[in-house]
Amino acid sequence: MQPLGTGLALAAALFLGSVALLKLCSPRPAALLRELRARQRDLSLYSSAAGSPEPLSARLGCAEVASLSGFGYVGSGFSKVVWKGRLADGRGIALKRIHREGSDMRRCLQLYGDPEGCQRLATYKLLKEVTLLKGLRHPGIVQLYGECYDNSLDPGRRVTALLELGSPLEMIQLLQTPWEERFKVCLSLVRLLRYLSRSPLGSVALLDFQPRQFVMVDGDLKVTDVDDAITEELTCRDDADCVLEFPTKSFNLTCAAAGRCEGINEKRNLYNAYRYFFTYLLPHTAPSALKPFLYDIMNATGDLRYGINETLEAFEKVLYLYKAGLHLPKRSQPLKEYRILKGFHLQEAQDYKCWPSYSHLSCLLSIHNEDEAAVICNSHPQCESFIVGEHRTWTGRHLATFRSSSTDLIPDANSTVYIKRSSASRKR
Repeated sequence: MQPLGTGLALAAALFLGSVALLKLCSPRPAALLRELRARQRDLSLYSSAAGSPEPLSARLGCAEVASLSGFGYVGSGFSKVVWKGRLADGRGIALKRIHREGSDMRRCLQLYGDPEGCQRLATYKLLKEVTLLKGLRHPGIVQLYGECYDNSLDPGRRVTALLELGSPLEMIQLLQTPWEERFKVCLSLVRLLRYLSRSPLGSVALLDFQPRQFVMVDGDLKVTDVDDAITEELTCRDDADCVLEFPTKSFNLTCAAAGRCEGINEKRNLYNAYRYFFTYLLPHTAPSALKPFLYDIMNATGDLRYGINETLEAFEKVLYLYKAGLHLPKRSQPLKEYRILKGFHLQEAQDYKCWPSYSHLSCLLSIHNEDEAAVICNSHPQCESFIVGEHRTWTGRHLATFRSSSTDLIPDANSTVYIKRSSASRKR
């Protein structure tokens, strides 16, 4: 294998040259050649828009692919297959390649009966994705570490993209997590869509916008498939050309003076975020005082009355209210019912569980302060005490463990135990 010598621009040029070579070497179906030429033009445009990549020395290549350990299968889709491995420094990494048995290849072979031409047609998608990832840099997009060509003189033969490794987004599992974590996923998605609406490559629409196109990396949501993305808005002559259609709803947009459907990419992304994410993740077990704000967001995005800027502003407002504890009702000194023992925690033991908890083994919830924890404990019939330690969630809220007992105190400078006075008096 040979490392990439002069970047993706060379690969694009070689890919384009191989199209002409295909035509010279053997007769190809005319329709296939037209598709290849169209992909050639697209790849040239994307490569120009992405600009210069980072220096080659900072990128991974074929040498790293050859030295990977722990190689294993992750999954596959219509056009690509994903593997994983571990670099010499211990980092996990994802590897994307063309799926030779995928439905895209099968469909092409049925249509054209040309394995070599279909291989090159499929390669375009991966080359396009590599190009877009070089031009799109955001915490909500998986990082491209590098790429490898088994034969630098013929990139259509075998291309491998080296990417940040994530775990598949499991919506069922996500629905079982605390609301704060689900809100984080939605907020991260909105921040990503804000970036895509004004990216260095233009307004980007994710045409294949579904949960399976996203992964979780260290608790953060990231889009991992951008091969179906487009960077130009739909051309139009009048407003009738600017209809944004979904399975159960359609929207009439404006044809701008420049002959483009104004904001259609942004609105497509936003409505898909609403129907695939907000609908399921936002209101479920949300704090009661925040639900009116969340339903406003859902109604406004579901009708596309909000653009991405207004949506992000609404999300940031909810985040502010939640972090500041302004959504909590005023209580009259709930802690007066508790004894406070600073510098202690309770011995680990199996105890009662609650939902939604940050732990499957106990009742571990996030709290704004000790007053909120006391209110929660008072609402649980089994709760006799709670412990507040040094651990916090991504919003800065403390994590508190709620217990049905208050015995077996252990010194711990970073924890405080709160015991119901009624429980202490019963034990005496």
